[in-house]
Amino acid sequence: MFAIIKTGGKQLKVEPGQEIFIELLEGEANDVITFDEVLMIDGTIGTPTIKGAKVTATIIKHGKDKKIRVVRYHPKKNVNKVYGHRQPYTKVKINEILAK
Repeated sequence: MFAIIKTGGKQLKVEPGQEIFIELLEGEANDVITFDEVLMIDGTIGTPTIKGAKVTATIIKHGKDKKIRVVRYHPKKNVNKVYGHRQPYTKVKINEILAK
């Protein structure tokens, strides 16, 4: 059984027992969270979401990704800037997919 959920502006395919990295969510480790925006469950497509469907997950940890370097360069203007960025994330484990 699988589902497609919407979280953090992205659509993700999830299955029970799977661990995924998503955009930072509020909550502490071992908290149970619920995703209400379920777009599809095993081929059943919602319009735009499936009413009454839920996906529950447990927060494992919060953290930050590796640093990326962003370079800003304007030729002939003597502008050379280098920025760094670390995107925060939440690692969750999918517990169960509940249809209506």
